[in-house]
Amino acid sequence: MNLAAAFLDHNLTARAEKVALRTESGSWTFREMYEASCRYGNVYRAAGVREEDRILLALNDGQPFAAAWFGIVRIGAVVTMMNPGVPPEDYAYYLRYTRARVLVTEQKFYDANREVIAAALGSSLTRVVVVDRDEAELAAASPICAYGDVGPDDPSVWLFSSGSTGKPKGCVHVNRDFVFNTEAYAKGVLGIREDDVTLGVPKLFFGYATGTNLMFPWAVGATTCLFPERSTPEAMLKHIANFRPSIVTNVPTMIHKMLEHPDCATTDLSSVRLVLSAGEALPGELYKRWIERTGVEILDGIGSAEMFHIYITNFPGDVKVGTLGRLVPGYEARIVGEDGLDVAHGDIGTLWIKGPSNAIWYHGDREKSRQTFRGPWTVTGDQFCIDDEGRFRYCGRADDLLKVGGVYVSPVEVENCLLAHPRVHEVAVVGAEVGGLTTTVAWVVAHGEAESELAGELQAWVKAQLAPHKYPRQVRFLDTLPRTDRGKVARADLKRRTA
Repeated sequence: MNLAAAFLDHNLTARAEKVALRTESGSWTFREMYEASCRYGNVYRAAGVREEDRILLALNDGQPFAAAWFGIVRIGAVVTMMNPGVPPEDYAYYLRYTRARVLVTEQKFYDANREVIAAALGSSLTRVVVVDRDEAELAAASPICAYGDVGPDDPSVWLFSSGSTGKPKGCVHVNRDFVFNTEAYAKGVLGIREDDVTLGVPKLFFGYATGTNLMFPWAVGATTCLFPERSTPEAMLKHIANFRPSIVTNVPTMIHKMLEHPDCATTDLSSVRLVLSAGEALPGELYKRWIERTGVEILDGIGSAEMFHIYITNFPGDVKVGTLGRLVPGYEARIVGEDGLDVAHGDIGTLWIKGPSNAIWYHGDREKSRQTFRGPWTVTGDQFCIDDEGRFRYCGRADDLLKVGGVYVSPVEVENCLLAHPRVHEVAVVGAEVGGLTTTVAWVVAHGEAESELAGELQAWVKAQLAPHKYPRQVRFLDTLPRTDRGKVARADLKRRTA
């Protein structure tokens, strides 16, 4: 089993001249992408890369990323990916942690990290491929490249955890993981098809996007659209108008920003048939606003680096606002209490998930691997309950769930309530210790100036709609919420500010 064969090369039979990839600078057919990936594979082999050696990608989204990625799996090496825009200390961490034999990057990122890269060249790193410097070498390489000697259970890709606590860890995945989820979720749930065009907010170094905006479309011969710049509401609306995608991979924060952007009212969104959302909870109020504007369903779901991709989701034509829907066929779930037993129906517990796409371990962290990967089960740390219809409701992370006055409070529930207030633009609810007791703090980005009276107004708003003990004891204001490089709210940062 080779991922290049499974996702790219199969298109050469009947779709060789079909456009596989579009960017603002051009388009490439499946044949052209096949040949480009072969050239990269041959450059890697010339640098001494063998099966299971790691190669680190530090690239913006574009044709070089896709070609370099498939060149790696083609020869049986292992893909590791990072956000290319991080500071030098993060480059040092990823190079040291992955022990990559080859770094593939761009000139501007190479120039910004010369010293760190030079230091790594003295250890495990043997070659740096700078895609916009080494164009002649890549063009001269052979467009034919033999597959590496790998099978279904050989490592192929590391997907990094979000790093919300400590440094990101590599979830080691084997070839079969990606093929299974593509069949079960992309084809089975989304019904992705050859005439689809995909576009995404998250960048390809994030496994969520690697699936929805590279592997999934090419698995069925669809076209993907990529852009290198940072995802902003302006960029997304412009690219939707230009590329006319049918499937848009999104996140709640960007959905919110797009709806509030003045161009949203005039941009033609009629090409879009599905919007996907993951990465953080999608507020019900936000879903309703999107439907009113577009009439297009948002399929909110949850996946993780540990499981590669989405394993619980709302289905087309069967969306229930405020839930994450049902299990993707092929996956099983348990909701487990602190005693290790399944909780009663409707109670909150930790989600355990089982399915054929789970990672085999966290590289270099045996203890964390034992805590998370328990036989066929992956312990997610996400808190869930199941409603009377059998749909999964997300209640927050295990370390985010708050016990106030002896009763659990879900930050997600309080956030959704506050987001329905017309003065609230964004909000995150975290816990704080006051006199040895846990209290709730709402960090709010307000519409307009946040005058002192607004805090009391928001507290009264929550009291009127939720159980009284759930209202935030403190309301603080920020100009913007801190976020990780994957777009999630940096709750650890807010907790530090709250302490």
